[in-house]
Amino acid sequence: MIENIELELAIDKICTPLKRIEETEEVFVEDSLNRIIGEDIYATINQPPFDRSQFDGYAVRAIDTKGADKNNGVKLNVVGESFAGNCTDREIKEKEAIRIMTGSKMPKGSDCVIKQELTDYGMDTVEIYQEINKFENYSFEGEEIKKGSKLISKGEKITYIHIGIIASMGYEKVKVIRKPKVAIISTGDEIISLGDTLTEGKIYDSNRRMIHSKLKEFGCEIAHVTSIGDNVDDVANEICNVVDSVDLVITTGGVSVGKKDIIHDVVKVLNADKVFWKIHLRSGIPVVYSVYENKPILSLSGNPFAALSIFDLLAKPILHKLTNDPGLETIVKEAIMADDFLKVSKKRRMEKAIYKDGKVYLANRTHPAGGLGRMIGCNCLIDAEDRTEKIVKGDKVKVIIL
Repeated sequence: MIENIELELAIDKICTPLKRIEETEEVFVEDSLNRIIGEDIYATINQPPFDRSQFDGYAVRAIDTKGADKNNGVKLNVVGESFAGNCTDREIKEKEAIRIMTGSKMPKGSDCVIKQELTDYGMDTVEIYQEINKFENYSFEGEEIKKGSKLISKGEKITYIHIGIIASMGYEKVKVIRKPKVAIISTGDEIISLGDTLTEGKIYDSNRRMIHSKLKEFGCEIAHVTSIGDNVDDVANEICNVVDSVDLVITTGGVSVGKKDIIHDVVKVLNADKVFWKIHLRSGIPVVYSVYENKPILSLSGNPFAALSIFDLLAKPILHKLTNDPGLETIVKEAIMADDFLKVSKKRRMEKAIYKDGKVYLANRTHPAGGLGRMIGCNCLIDAEDRTEKIVKGDKVKVIIL
């Protein structure tokens, strides 16, 4: 077991042994947004599925427009109409035209479309005021997508554009990688449920809801959620009961060195592998990481600020390794300080901040340093290395985007 582990080593110790989730499930196309696709998707048809018009106008033969201009219109006989979903079987012959709408199938014999604004909008006959070329304003079958071509590769994250492409091929369902399943266990005799009367010495269980919401934002399935008092056996039994059905267990509370910091004993009772305790950051942020039945257990502080900070630094890499979701990859950027930060850091520290347009602003300083209110609007962590002196406006800093 390593105590006060460096952040990068902690992430490596966690993620290296983890295996990516490979199991898939079928979902309806409209329910696949932001899921990781579990199969290659190939075109089942050509797109467009037939030669079609690019504009509203008249389908004609290019040769019949020769010599047409604003002063000398060419007159053609209108012999039919072709609308999207209701095309004509009529074949165009010399000096003939068919009224056509955008997306409609090109009639036999036609090889171009004259835009309606370049005509007199005639019904029985139409006068054309511009000479056009063969296949102008004409889309060929398969011009956009060829049948059999690969459209989406396994492992891509499905966007609304992907959904449109998949649906255009007629797929009703698609295989996606199943969501990572997570259990959340908040611990502490002081915790009470929402809706209960707040009595002296008690607090509402905010950690559980906060972590639950963050996990849903990351695309996880919350398989189990509960709160338990400071009882070693009860917490150990709860982990035993859920560990086989989840990919990750997250606990909050009980990770420091006080009399009721029970997670250390829970790990012993489980005979789990305790990999590390505390991250080498300012104040040695309390966290226990252990492995039980080959499943990761991330035990966070009961302090909401500390819990969320470590969640952002460690849980996100865990979920990225499990899913290979590009949206969960840790993003590090360089930014310019827009405020002064005058505290000297003897140890590396992570400071919640707001990143915008290449600049970074300190969080609301009117709230206590460890309070949730200070985190409202924060979207990054300033990564201040060991022995960092004061940071002033205009300095370059490294930030981790949350």
